[in-house]
Amino acid sequence: MQQTAPVRGPLVWRDMDQKTLDDAYDQLVYAPNRDLVLARLAAASVVTCKTLGAPQRAAYGPSEHERLDIYRTSSPASGGKSAGAPVNVFVHGGAWLRGSAAETALTAETIVGAGAHAVIIDFINVGQSSGDLMPMAEQVSRAIAWAWSNAESFGGDRDRFFVSAHSSGAHLAACALSRGWRANNLPPDFCRGALLVGGMYDLEPVRRSARSAYVKFTDEMEEALSAQRHIDGINTPLILAHGTCETPEFQRQSRDFFAALKAKGKAAELLVAEGYNHFELFETMANPYGFVGRARLRQMGLA
Repeated sequence: MQQTAPVRGPLVWRDMDQKTLDDAYDQLVYAPNRDLVLARLAAASVVTCKTLGAPQRAAYGPSEHERLDIYRTSSPASGGKSAGAPVNVFVHGGAWLRGSAAETALTAETIVGAGAHAVIIDFINVGQSSGDLMPMAEQVSRAIAWAWSNAESFGGDRDRFFVSAHSSGAHLAACALSRGWRANNLPPDFCRGALLVGGMYDLEPVRRSARSAYVKFTDEMEEALSAQRHIDGINTPLILAHGTCETPEFQRQSRDFFAALKAKGKAAELLVAEGYNHFELFETMANPYGFVGRARLRQMGLA
């Protein structure tokens, strides 16, 4: 018997009806193994903390949410003008709703082992900010600025300062690199490179999706926090990455951001991971031979 094609509703974004768009910003629809992978990530983070020891916990602001974890290397990689080691600041994802430095500690071990300091930041989530993304973006920008400004205090070399991020964290990191650095009085070239994995760089379609149920989007927020609209402010060489099994919108967001960067003459590279979904690709960041793990070390000159 011939199956009847599902009835599509009115188009709300490009060629997508509301359900298709909602699904395209819901990673679980395209990654049914999400919870399994997240459990692996959490278990690996516990092992990392046992292996490296408890991180140095530092405050970059007055609230309980404004804290970051510093995992220091004992064998700094050579190459800097000072005796300090390179620094990589990681911004976690979690749909703006969840995630923490402790839960993503697994990203630190390869960095520390390669001779660099790993910094993983905590920040408020959108549920704690009454649906407003602006405080999250401001805190992430300020945390990155604190890590750069205070690099010498934990043995870091600010001349070899890098950022990496995943998912909604990649969105927030892109905001910091396009506009947030100015608000925190950082030099334009403060960051030597950033790896952004599975991020969102224009909030218009996100605003039209089911994520608007918990994010109180405004015109100001959409404009300010869409990094693709502020490319002139980006001075950092970027590596963008996505998996071929991610949602179609997450793939498109990376492609379009990359194209916009290249059109403006910015230094950018696009990596496409065949056969990886959103969470599987992030898991490779903890492996020096993994798809984005290798790219992160290569960008830092530590591969």
